[in-house]
Amino acid sequence: MASTQGLLLQLLLVSVASASHHFGGTVTFTYKGRNSDGTFNVDIRNRATFDGCQYSHYWYCYTGNCGYDVKSQRGTLDMSTNAPQSNRQWCETETVLTKRIYNDKPFQMRAASCCWISTRNFVGNWRLLTYVDLGTRSDTGEPNRSPDIAILPFLRVPQNCPRTYKLMSFDPDGDKVRCRYGNIVGTECSTCSQPSGFQLDQGSCTLHYRYSSADPRVYGFELVVEDFPQRPITLAYTDGSRSSRYPLTVRKKRQALWGITTPPTTPNWWWFGHITSTTTTAAPWKWWQPSTTTPPAPTTTTSPYITTSLPYASTPLSKLPLQFSLLVDPPAPSCQEGDYLPRFVNPTPQNGDHIYAEVNKEVEIRVKAQARYSTIHDVIISGPLNISKHRNTHDEFVIRWTPIPEDLGDHYPICFAAESFTGSAVTAPQSTSNHHHHPTPSSQSGIYQSEMRCVVVDIKKKQVKTHVICSESTMTVQVEKSSFAGLHEDHLQLSDPTNTACSLQRYSNSTHIIAVIPLNACGTQLEEDDENLIFKNELTTVDNHRDLITRKHLMEVEFYCQYPKRGNMTLGFTAHRKNVTVWEKGFGTFTYQFEFYQSSQYKTMMDPNSYPLEYDVGSKIYMEIEATSTVNNTELFVESCWAAPYDNPNYWPKYSIIENGCIMDNTVNIHSRDHQNQFKFCLEAFKFIGLHDQVYISCSVLMCEAGNPNTRCSMGCINSTQSGGHHHHRRRREAVIQSASHFVSQGPLRLRRSAESPVNTVTNLNLNLVFIAGCLLAAVGMISAVVMYKAKMSKVKYQPLPVVES
Repeated sequence: MASTQGLLLQLLLVSVASASHHFGGTVTFTYKGRNSDGTFNVDIRNRATFDGCQYSHYWYCYTGNCGYDVKSQRGTLDMSTNAPQSNRQWCETETVLTKRIYNDKPFQMRAASCCWISTRNFVGNWRLLTYVDLGTRSDTGEPNRSPDIAILPFLRVPQNCPRTYKLMSFDPDGDKVRCRYGNIVGTECSTCSQPSGFQLDQGSCTLHYRYSSADPRVYGFELVVEDFPQRPITLAYTDGSRSSRYPLTVRKKRQALWGITTPPTTPNWWWFGHITSTTTTAAPWKWWQPSTTTPPAPTTTTSPYITTSLPYASTPLSKLPLQFSLLVDPPAPSCQEGDYLPRFVNPTPQNGDHIYAEVNKEVEIRVKAQARYSTIHDVIISGPLNISKHRNTHDEFVIRWTPIPEDLGDHYPICFAAESFTGSAVTAPQSTSNHHHHPTPSSQSGIYQSEMRCVVVDIKKKQVKTHVICSESTMTVQVEKSSFAGLHEDHLQLSDPTNTACSLQRYSNSTHIIAVIPLNACGTQLEEDDENLIFKNELTTVDNHRDLITRKHLMEVEFYCQYPKRGNMTLGFTAHRKNVTVWEKGFGTFTYQFEFYQSSQYKTMMDPNSYPLEYDVGSKIYMEIEATSTVNNTELFVESCWAAPYDNPNYWPKYSIIENGCIMDNTVNIHSRDHQNQFKFCLEAFKFIGLHDQVYISCSVLMCEAGNPNTRCSMGCINSTQSGGHHHHRRRREAVIQSASHFVSQGPLRLRRSAESPVNTVTNLNLNLVFIAGCLLAAVGMISAVVMYKAKMSKVKYQPLPVVES
């Protein structure tokens, strides 16, 4: 009997533990117009975070007439295995519920069930309450709109590092927003207990972490966000009734500073992590071993009293739940951002920035973080449905989202934070098109989270009408002149207009500005993620010196072509590269020709129709670069050459052959030239070629005034540790004694693969190439083309039918 009772108790405990999976959630609402029958449409956007993507909130009508559902969309925003040990993962989803209601009178919706994940402030059941009022405001003449709120679903902070969280609470009506703890037990919150060690500034919606002991359980935050008018207004309803709303009146009160825990003087128990010591490293320890290090006292509790603003009673215009989980980790070796805690750097937007976007044009937010003693691994995000994130080859995280026509005029908050790790036992992430599985750290690794930043994306009308066509080797962008007053091709240029192929006058006509841009010229940037190659450029306005009006940066039109890495090779990635013609002041028009030859005699050029060229490892590759110019007394200088899978000057990683005029590959031989505008060299075919489906040889070249000792050509090899050479180069360019650097390339090349000479028998692999072994295959074929103002395109990802929690 006793054994049976014990078994039943164990099963009960397992059942309760398995049901403890709620991390938090938020709700906002948006008025979506009135129908011909007098009914109204409203979108209810609910973000919910559980320990599995199959769960979601079940909402029911609490008070008033809530109408009925006409459409529901649901998708995963982000997920991670970086979670409390008892749950192992979290997953945030968003459900957009379009409701049709019979009138614009207020109503309330509620979600309630069990259970939160294990919390240290005893939050058990979840209780979320949303108050919706669509009355027409006397100050704007429009239906009332709720604040736009957002929060990352799972936050973490080291025990010894005070931090401030600015909770996103943008109000499109310009109302005063207040964030408070829920205070109606069982309706707005479960227990309504306020976490210790934190201070909430209700008026600014700012949460300050002061100090708390580390614990494997999270703090469950059950906040309520309300908005109040800046001055008295009335709300008018279609049934003829009215109601009044008043500003939130506050008074000052001096009160004891509660909720700040005194640092313990007895040992702390913890389930994994580090203890701090007198050095900058942290030693691992087990959960059964007490810490003998006393954490430092917080520096923010010198006074036992604080002054706060306490509101008088006033009826809000809206009421929204804002609930999330926060874990206090063991102490970090340093609280300085950029040491262990990730520090955001350029081009990361600032907290609270507004980003403007257009319908059907993908918004792109670039995030970059650094840390000296930990490894940046990922970013966690929260945003609207269909948001995605990717990591590119520049170590930037790119957050992308595409507004649809129904989003016009709306505002969408997007929040993000970077995460870093120390320790070696980290499970590699698995990437999908819309989200990432974050790694699980071992008990000897540390997890560090940066500050949280949130931006607001404002959806505007289309400003400039554009169209992009992607081909195998070029991007064509067409801009309607009528969509931008006074727009002319003389006022626009590409990122690098020096190549004559980049001229806008060549193809433009009376109605359109047309640019045909090679994928490897005109300043085109190449980015890469797990699935695609992305070629980018932009049109920007520039000043015409004959005009009195400045147009610089008046308009920036970014565009890109995206090619999937998987598929069959297309012509544009295998064809022989054409000559490059440029024009520069002082040098006129000159053309670079880059060709491969059959032997050191340089008499027989490789047939352009035979590309891609195939070589055996160790065989000689003979190359010649020649410049022809209308100006006499010039000489050619080859500054750098390299091999890379794509002939784009911005691609990395690459294998250096010549760098700053210095030979980097010991098989390189420079052959005598016939004249000063010629450069002949050869090298042995190397294993780097075999690591990729094909590679290109690319070079940075320039023209100088022959015989002038002050030119870059006369300097020859410049060691990278030397300084001043480049400064001298820039200073002398004004005297027109040398041109700018220009990019030329030729290829592609492939290793010959045969049974007689298999790739795996090749020896003498240069150790500098080992890190490149993981490089991916070449780009293959076009899938999309977009013009943007820092913007691009994505598609909806649908999830299986969710399990509804009730």
